[in-house]
Amino acid sequence: MKKSYIRKIIPVILLAVALAFVFRSHLVASYVVNGESMEPTLYDGNLLMVNKVVYNLTDVDRFDIIVFHANEKDDYVKRVIGLPGDEIVYEDDKLYVNGDHVEEPFLEPFKEASSIKPYTGDFTLNETTGKTQVPEGNLFVMGDNRRDSLDSRKIGFVPIGKVVGKVGIKYWPFSDVQLSFG
Repeated sequence: MKKSYIRKIIPVILLAVALAFVFRSHLVASYVVNGESMEPTLYDGNLLMVNKVVYNLTDVDRFDIIVFHANEKDDYVKRVIGLPGDEIVYEDDKLYVNGDHVEEPFLEPFKEASSIKPYTGDFTLNETTGKTQVPEGNLFVMGDNRRDSLDSRKIGFVPIGKVVGKVGIKYWPFSDVQLSFG
């Protein structure tokens, strides 16, 4: 190789490495699903790309799938069910938010296939958290595998400051790539 070619390509390589570092550390993060709490939407071992860009309380929508810091060493993947100010009740396998029935279309195929009825047990926000509404700056989250999920029914509310970002892409296994959730 000629020295002039090497001198020209080195800045390009350095720029690519720098951009990859910025992209990885500030814009997106890669996560591995660990456990069964989001089955059958996400399975143990799925690889996810999480959007970290400007994800704050105003960006959160009901049914977003998010990654958050559950404690100092563990991050959890769950679905947003309740937003600040929401009153949450689950009765007869139906979600009620602020007194209105809210459909969960992503659960329908799983409810039909499940031999366990109800798919989601009855509860009120007050019974599970001691609060009647989701407090400001917090979220109420649940796993899609409602019978086997360590979520807000057990761990309480998730402060928005603990949210890493919204799951945007499931990229492994490659045969099951999915570009959007929620």
